[in-house]
Amino acid sequence: MPIITYLSQNIINIIDILLVITIIVLVFRWLRGTSATPIIIGLILVYVVWKLVYFFELKVLSEILGQIFQVTAILLVIIFQPEIRKFLYMLGNRKFFKWFAKIHKEVDAEDDIDAIVRACKRMSASRTGALIIIAKINPLNDIIATGEQIDAFVSRELLENIFFKNSPLHDGAVIINKHRIVAARCILPVSKSIALPSDIGLRHRSAVGITAETDAVAVIVSEQTGQISVSVQGQLQRNISPTVLKQMLWGKIEM
Repeated sequence: MPIITYLSQNIINIIDILLVITIIVLVFRWLRGTSATPIIIGLILVYVVWKLVYFFELKVLSEILGQIFQVTAILLVIIFQPEIRKFLYMLGNRKFFKWFAKIHKEVDAEDDIDAIVRACKRMSASRTGALIIIAKINPLNDIIATGEQIDAFVSRELLENIFFKNSPLHDGAVIINKHRIVAARCILPVSKSIALPSDIGLRHRSAVGITAETDAVAVIVSEQTGQISVSVQGQLQRNISPTVLKQMLWGKIEM
């Protein structure tokens, strides 16, 4: 009987730990890409330091950090008020369950890549300038907030219409995330690197800027030359063919 009790208690402890890890992962996925992420990481680091101080019995410092964490609960409510309200709203409707179900769902990206490559090929031929950002792990929520919300399937026709010279959305970048065009006319951080060629324009520098700060992939079509370029991890590869572009988007060619 003691053995059964011991095993049952261990199973409960394991379930408890797994639930805590699951909650942490879900919260991180929910806040990922927003300005709240660095704050959460900072709080975790402070908490770890507090526990280390407590372990080594540094009483004065431990007391100070403990007082800070007592006030932190109130500060978190103030700092994360928009996020908390958004989460409670999402929790109260069906979108939460759809979001939860899609977290680990894999979607075939072949149609998206074909649409992007065909659009870039046609825009290259017509010398239509374009800047397409494909989000990966980081959803780029802060960047998306600077543009016009769209939320549409990825298609060649839509990409071409967005970047058409007379379109009100052609300036700025298009953001693709989770197989959807989520926003257009987005403002990106511009790279000031002196290592970049002097003849490149704002689109290319913006592509390098966003890929240097995030894990996104940027595809650029030059309005002046029609050349297709790709930026990954702050590196720029210029004048590539649509075939090479497709291979790079599939991850078959490293920058």
